[in-house]
Amino acid sequence: MLTERVLQCGDVAEVERLEYWQELVGERHAEGELFSEHRDDFWARYRFIDLGVVTAWPAQCKPLVFRRTARHVRRSDPELLHVSVPLCGSLRISRGEEQYTVGSRELVVADSSRPSVVRVGSGTGLYACGAVEIPKALVPLPRRQIQEAGRLRPGARTGYGALLGQLLTQLAGPARQYRPADAPRLGMLVIDLFSGLLAQAFDAESALSPESHRRSLVLRIKAFILENLHEAELTPSAIAEAHHISVSYLHRLFENEEATVAAWIRRRRLERARRDLADPAQAATRIHAIAARWCFANASDFTRAFRTAFGTSPRDFRGSVLSGQDPADTD
Repeated sequence: MLTERVLQCGDVAEVERLEYWQELVGERHAEGELFSEHRDDFWARYRFIDLGVVTAWPAQCKPLVFRRTARHVRRSDPELLHVSVPLCGSLRISRGEEQYTVGSRELVVADSSRPSVVRVGSGTGLYACGAVEIPKALVPLPRRQIQEAGRLRPGARTGYGALLGQLLTQLAGPARQYRPADAPRLGMLVIDLFSGLLAQAFDAESALSPESHRRSLVLRIKAFILENLHEAELTPSAIAEAHHISVSYLHRLFENEEATVAAWIRRRRLERARRDLADPAQAATRIHAIAARWCFANASDFTRAFRTAFGTSPRDFRGSVLSGQDPADTD
């Protein structure tokens, strides 16, 4: 599992917790001021996960307000971009005269170089998020565009935003789904996804280095595949045509990936089918119907592919999950 450090204020006296957390945020992120209506019973928990060049920091806390002023920026600026996705609760962002709300499963970018006021959560419930911090120096785009990143309100439903939001959500989950050796690759994946998101937003993909452009194109192709997995016509030819490249170049792009284009599509479809088989709401749906939904026309071929990928048959997997048993590791 990934190496992580957990910090929480449960062991600190309640009346001292907010001040303690303000010091911790200043040390780990950027200097600022914290306020909370829950000062007398404040609670917060961070997980700091080292991903090599970037740091993930999934968090939970009671509602609070974080204010970083121009004075704070002048005094100390770590030159970081924070990208987060609220998983429970929402954020209210104020930057000068600009104000907007970021809801659950949406992306938000915060720039340590810009004064802002962030209202985290509301009421009495806990706020939770998945988040990463990225040094600006590692984003392979012109500095003027990096400096505008904090003004973006990126979408998280399609393309790079969907992939990045999904990754941040996964990192907020159990660390056991990744190995320590995965950390540097995950860090570079975060940078590639974020760089692609910015480049697309600023129409600046030509500013990427050749290698970054290649990775950016691969990520864009994978996002396209994920959006169209249910389409039986999702072939290498259709994918190449949609991205204005040749089929041979598409195959070359995937030479350094974990699988060929066709194998990558097949694996993702199997994962979607496995998700549906584990869904109690779909317990009455026949297995062959789920297979057909994900473009497996032949039931025996689906069963054979599922067993090869996950070590068990679709029927046995569904039975163990829906009966509350702990199925064998299927990853």
